[in-house]
Amino acid sequence: MITLSLAEIAEVVGGRMHDIPDASAQVTGPVVRDSREAGPGSLFVAFVGERVDGHDFAATVVEAGAVAVLGSRPVGVPAIVVDDVQAALGALARHVVRRLGTTLVALTGSAGKTSTKDLIAQVLRRKAPTVFTPGSLNNEIGLPLTALTATDETKFLVLEMGARGIGHIRYLCELTPPKVGLVLNVGSAHIGEFGGREQIAQAKGELVEALPPAEEGGTAILNADDSLVRAMASRTKAKVILFGESDEADVRAENVRLTDSGQPSFSLHTPSGASDVTMRLYGEHHVSNALAAAAVAHELGMSADEIATALSEAGSLSRWRMEVTERPDGVTVVNDAYNANPESMKAALRALVAMGKGRRTWAVLGKMAELGDEALAEHDAVGRLAVRLNVSKLVAVGGREAQWLQLGAYNEGSWGEESVHVSDAQAAVDLLRSELRPGDVVLVKASRSVGLESVAAALLETGAEGEVAAR
Repeated sequence: MITLSLAEIAEVVGGRMHDIPDASAQVTGPVVRDSREAGPGSLFVAFVGERVDGHDFAATVVEAGAVAVLGSRPVGVPAIVVDDVQAALGALARHVVRRLGTTLVALTGSAGKTSTKDLIAQVLRRKAPTVFTPGSLNNEIGLPLTALTATDETKFLVLEMGARGIGHIRYLCELTPPKVGLVLNVGSAHIGEFGGREQIAQAKGELVEALPPAEEGGTAILNADDSLVRAMASRTKAKVILFGESDEADVRAENVRLTDSGQPSFSLHTPSGASDVTMRLYGEHHVSNALAAAAVAHELGMSADEIATALSEAGSLSRWRMEVTERPDGVTVVNDAYNANPESMKAALRALVAMGKGRRTWAVLGKMAELGDEALAEHDAVGRLAVRLNVSKLVAVGGREAQWLQLGAYNEGSWGEESVHVSDAQAAVDLLRSELRPGDVVLVKASRSVGLESVAAALLETGAEGEVAAR
C-alpha cells in the first residue's frame, strides 16, 4: 500500500499507540491478517476468531519485520489499539483509497462474480496497472485488505462485493466508494437468507445507489437480460450502460455459439465498434460474464478490438471454477466445486454436455446451500435438467439434498443406471474409479461446504501415471 506513518494510521483509525518508540515509523509493506504473510514494513491486523486469536502472534510478526500490530489490546510490541478492529481496518482502507484517487470498479451479483471479476482484471491490466480481489475475498474484511494492496501506480481497483443481507453492500461501498458499479444478475443464491429474489435485488441494488452522479463520472453497468437488474436503472443518478444479448444492450453479443470443446465464441458489439471473441473458458454462461467485462472496459477507454483480444486470451485465475484438466488416459475432469447455486449448477451442466459431445458425461453433484424453502424444488429441478440434457450418469453425493437431486432425475425418467445416490465423497471416488472409461468427461460441483473438490483431486491422482495436461 502507500507509505503511512504509525502516527497517521493511529489518527485515521482513531487508535491509541502502545509500545511505539517512534511514531514516525513507516508502514511500507502490505496490511495482512495472516501472520505467515507478515514481512518487512507490514502492518499486522489481529482479529479474534473462534479458534485463533491473532494477538497471540504479535511477537512473531514483529520478528518477521512487521512495523506494528493493529489490534484490540496491548500486546507488548508496537501496536495501535482500537475498540473495533474491523471498523479500523475499513477506515484505513477508505483513507488510502481516497488518497490514491484510483478508478474503483465494484461488482456484485448472485452468480458469476468471481469469474467476471477475473475477466475484468485481465482486460483492464492490458491498459494500466490493476489491483483486484483475489479469489472470493469479497466481505467486510477481504475487501479492505484488497484495497490496501493498491499503490500509487494503481490505475484501476476492481473489487468484488458479496452480501448476506440488506445493508451489506451499502457498507462496503462506504469503505471503498466505487465510480463504476456492475450488477450481473439476481438469482437464487442465498435466497434462504434473504427471503426472496426481490429482497436480493434490493440488496444488490445498493451498489448503484452508492455511485456518484453521471456528471461526476459515475457509471452503472446493468444486465439488460435480467429484469430485476435492469430495473435498478431507476435507483441511480449515474450514467447507465446495458450489457447482454438483448437488442437494446449497449454492449451485446451476436452469433453466439460453442466450439466443439465447449468454449464460447461470439461477435462483440460496442458503441465504438465490433470484434470477434473466442474464449478459453468453458460454457455459454461465460458470454454474459464477458459482456459485463467488456462494458466496464469500454467505459474506461478500451476499444472493441483491444477488449476482444484480451477476452480471447483470458483464463481462469481462481481455483475450482470450471477448472478443466485432461488425464493421460483421456478422461477430462471439470472441477467446479468451489460453490454452487441453481443458476451456476444449470450452466455447468450445459457446459458439460457441450464439452462431452460424442463422449460419456458424468455429473457428480452435491448440495446447494442456503436455499431455504426453495431447496427441494431447486435440487429436484437440477436432477430433472441432467436427464433432459442427456447427461450419461448423475452421481448425487451426500444426504437429503443429494437424494432430492436423484429423485428429480428419477421423476424425469432416469429409471435405470443413469443416476445413483452415494453417501459421501469417498463413495463417489470409489464408484468413478471402477466405472470411468478413457474419453469420459466428469463434472464435479456442489456448495463449498460439501468439499467435493476432493473428488476431483482423487480422480486426477488416479490418472497421474503420465503427465496431466491442464487445459
